[in-house]
Amino acid sequence: MDRAVTILAVTAALTAPFVLDGFATYQLTLAACSAIAILGLNLLIGFNGQFSLGHGAFYGLGGYVAAVATSRWGVSAYASIPAAGLVCFAVGFLVGLPTRNLPFLSLALATYAVAMAMPQLLKSSLLARWTGGVQGLYLDRPAPPFGLPVTDDQWWYFVTLFALLPLFWLARNLVRSRTGRALRAIRDNPIAAGCSGVNLTLYKSFAFGTSACCAGVAGALAAFRMDFVAPDSFTWALSLRLLIGAVAGGIDSLWGAIAGGLFIQYLPDLAGAVSKNLAYPVYGAVLLLTIWVMPGGAAGLVRAAAARAER
Repeated sequence: MDRAVTILAVTAALTAPFVLDGFATYQLTLAACSAIAILGLNLLIGFNGQFSLGHGAFYGLGGYVAAVATSRWGVSAYASIPAAGLVCFAVGFLVGLPTRNLPFLSLALATYAVAMAMPQLLKSSLLARWTGGVQGLYLDRPAPPFGLPVTDDQWWYFVTLFALLPLFWLARNLVRSRTGRALRAIRDNPIAAGCSGVNLTLYKSFAFGTSACCAGVAGALAAFRMDFVAPDSFTWALSLRLLIGAVAGGIDSLWGAIAGGLFIQYLPDLAGAVSKNLAYPVYGAVLLLTIWVMPGGAAGLVRAAAARAER
């Protein structure tokens, strides 16, 4: 069943840009970027039991690493994307070290502080030489190579998809590995996990770094797709949107990251289509209805439906 769903999903993803117009493909690319960031958030919250309201900061950091690497240092656009992930992994790991023992609410506030501080740091005169200050930076998005018969929208959709698929595969293997079992043990009972020999400091920091790495890759891909990065694009509201996507998709499921990416990309458009003057109330009402109908997110609803069908 799982293999059939995977094959069906990959087939649909590969054919989508050939049946959609340019703008729809652009939206789907941004949804895939959000799914990558939410994938990391699900690993952190759903599989390790930590919490973050600051992943928009890592998303922004990844975008700026890609922008600075390509515009200031002449690094290839394609090389800058994994570089953004590595930088964010290192920063996330370091952030995870001092916050590893914080209780839930304190950790939420600490990561919220990171999200609040990031735009101001990017605007600061100390970094303006590299970041462009309040004006941001433009990125030179490469055209499809080798004369491939695809449009620019289609090419960058496939670049994003071919980042999402390996990351999803790696995350899937991670949660099934010994490391994944250690992460879940920490989530379920950190005291018991520590008594069983699990290195809490190492695994918690690793989870935070891995989650930040996904957000950084997503931010770099989104930066190239939008051709521009600016500090005000990465406020705390972005962190909140990613968290909403994680909850709506199913925070304890890797598949939920894809549903969450689609949710936060298309729900604002649907709310605006219902009523432009009441877009935010409609958005809130749909979000409340979603949580009420699907307390386990979209992935939880699918699991419940599959279990009922087997009875």
